[in-house]
Amino acid sequence: MELFKNIKQKDWSTMVSRPTIDKEQLDQIVNTILKNVKEDGDNALRAYTQKFDNVDLAEFLVSEAEIQKAKKLVSKELMQAINIAKQNIEKFHKSQFIDEKVIETSVGVECWRKSVAIEKVGLYIPGGSAPLFSTVLMLGVPAKLANCEEVVLCTPSNDQGEINPAILYTANLIGITKIYKVGGAQAVAAMAYGTETIPQVYKIFGPGNQFVTKAKELVQQSGISIDMPAGPSEVLVIADKTGNPEYIAADLLSQAEHGADSQVILLSDCENILTQTLIQLEKQVLLLPRSETAKKALSNSKAFLLNNMEDCMDFSNLYAPEHLIIASNDASKYIDKVINAGSVFLGNYSCESAGDYASGTNHTLPTNGYARNYSGVSLDSFQKKITFQKISKEGIQAIGPSIEIMAESEQLFAHKNAVTLRLKDV
Repeated sequence: MELFKNIKQKDWSTMVSRPTIDKEQLDQIVNTILKNVKEDGDNALRAYTQKFDNVDLAEFLVSEAEIQKAKKLVSKELMQAINIAKQNIEKFHKSQFIDEKVIETSVGVECWRKSVAIEKVGLYIPGGSAPLFSTVLMLGVPAKLANCEEVVLCTPSNDQGEINPAILYTANLIGITKIYKVGGAQAVAAMAYGTETIPQVYKIFGPGNQFVTKAKELVQQSGISIDMPAGPSEVLVIADKTGNPEYIAADLLSQAEHGADSQVILLSDCENILTQTLIQLEKQVLLLPRSETAKKALSNSKAFLLNNMEDCMDFSNLYAPEHLIIASNDASKYIDKVINAGSVFLGNYSCESAGDYASGTNHTLPTNGYARNYSGVSLDSFQKKITFQKISKEGIQAIGPSIEIMAESEQLFAHKNAVTLRLKDV
């Protein structure tokens, strides 16, 4: 992890770039996958599953027998932990239901909104070296709360054609029955276009590597909605002199271990905190089973010594991190200064892992700077808002003349006439 000191503010914009694959090569690879799956359906999926996951699958749909077998392989301790997390996630997302009110904008003119579930949604669950059963909770719980009619889940299998038991247990716990053994960009293509086996959906959710993220971005051009660009994971930690270097290093590594293309950033106005954290990083990374992955991510990562906490907040808002940790005893006083971030963790005990698993907030968040204009997944992500209006005779009399004048000024006389005819009758 490289340390930078005395970086001038005018140079910050060059320091916030993320590690990326060559864009032209990435586009070409993913476009080819999308085209092949769209044209050849299940045959293309089998070819890609064999190529990328080293397994030849006769069936993509997970059977009831496989689900029952998986449930026996999950320990009681893990089941209990998943259940606690599920309860907290449900509690937080249930609080997001809104009681929409009918608003009378003028006499006799009533307007309101209605929340309607998106009928068919697809959930992508990473399942390679780190099978994210926690993401099943983060996506499946709000999908079920929203009453989405059809929920399709895609996740890659291992080379034995098996899905991690915890993923199957969690999906079953939530009530998801359509689970398919397909991963990568090809899974996104399958859910976007539909195949002989996998149903087409209207919106696709879930994090993934740069191939998955690019696939999601490209299928939008076919009218398929996505939650957000959610690519390689990232965290930015802002620490003052009251931060704990041991905790900070652990938080940085918790994101670095996700993948070699992950990035972690550390900002501080205290040089001693930076020095001690870098020492802790060197110690702790050696103890991780995913040490080599974390080391590669750290090689793409940076630490900055800035003048003061205000500069740290400004740099963070420019970077727009997926996860923002403010490691300070006074973290709450910086809440109003947070403008761009996916999810924020305040204080020395608010580890990012809590949000990943069990605090209740959603961990599917915008990455790569998209926190400037995207929110994380919520109940609203699985709903669409339909507006209604009801206009009485008194209402059309109240606003009709204004509509006529505006329509005529825009040279849209049919619009005007639709009002004029009604005004004559009342």
